[in-house]
Amino acid sequence: MRKCTVQIVADVINRLAPRRLAEDWDNPGLLVGEPSADVKKIFVCLDVLDDTITRAIDLDAQLIVAHHPLIFHAIKNVRFDLPHGKKLERLIKNNLAVFAAHTNLDIAEGGVNDVLAKRIGLVDVKMFGDEEFSLGRLGTLETPMTATDFAHHVKKVLNADNVRLVDAGDFLISKVGVCGGAGADIIQKAKFFGAQAFVTGDVKYHEAQAAVENKIHVVDAGHFATEFPIVHVLAEYLKAELKNFDVEIVEDTAAKDFFSTI
Repeated sequence: MRKCTVQIVADVINRLAPRRLAEDWDNPGLLVGEPSADVKKIFVCLDVLDDTITRAIDLDAQLIVAHHPLIFHAIKNVRFDLPHGKKLERLIKNNLAVFAAHTNLDIAEGGVNDVLAKRIGLVDVKMFGDEEFSLGRLGTLETPMTATDFAHHVKKVLNADNVRLVDAGDFLISKVGVCGGAGADIIQKAKFFGAQAFVTGDVKYHEAQAAVENKIHVVDAGHFATEFPIVHVLAEYLKAELKNFDVEIVEDTAAKDFFSTI
């Protein structure tokens, strides 16, 4: 078996989700660690949390592959008495590298939004309009649904604790737009391309109001539930691509949404 390094893993992920696809404000890539460092075990997760780091350390992993970047903006200090600095301290002291694939993985073919569309059961899934790459996706339900039935369906297939339905009127849903995470800013774009419903997370009040006015149903299934399915898919992708390397890939199956219904 061949030796694996951080750079080899980075190259494999970049083939799936090239850095050039990322939004300008984003910060994917190697955020902590040394490219030439040896990797025997990889922990794949959605977020780099204290619990995530603990599980990676307990597994004796050398690399965390996450969806959400641990570092977004310029760091002016690294204080070990504060949560962010404490995480960086633990990672460095335990020789634990962190690589993130964020909006580039959202946009990439086979990434977050294709996985979300497939989980919901959409067929004939496409980019928006004539775009070569788009953040969201458009697809069709094999059987049209009412807004309420569709909301229940989304809740079930995403194993969400709850969903919020913005009911825009008495019409069936055939064409659906999706954007994992926080995608409410493209609801109107989905409507323009013919969507009767949109699935995303983090929808605000006035975004819901605009959706009703524009006659498009919205199912807010939460940031976590709409993105967490990528963890399994990304882990399986790494297993296939690194099958000839001496490395083990472990996916995070214990993560939970920060929100719960009371």
